[in-house]
Amino acid sequence: MKTEISFVIAVALALLALILSMAYNNYTELKSMERNIESAIVKGIDPVAVKCAYSPQNTMCTVYAAKAK
Repeated sequence: MKTEISFVIAVALALLALILSMAYNNYTELKSMERNIESAIVKGIDPVAVKCAYSPQNTMCTVYAAKAK
């Protein structure tokens, strides 16, 4: 009985750690993109191009790339 509870707690902690690490990774990615977009605006670079560098599979980026060529 004690080992079963320990196993459940270990699995729950592992899942919690996985969820928190994925959330932190997503947060840092968004902050990095935000800083790069702000830097691009200051330099006169199109911010949509910077956003599309982070997520090229986005439909908006596909339309932007087709329109830019």
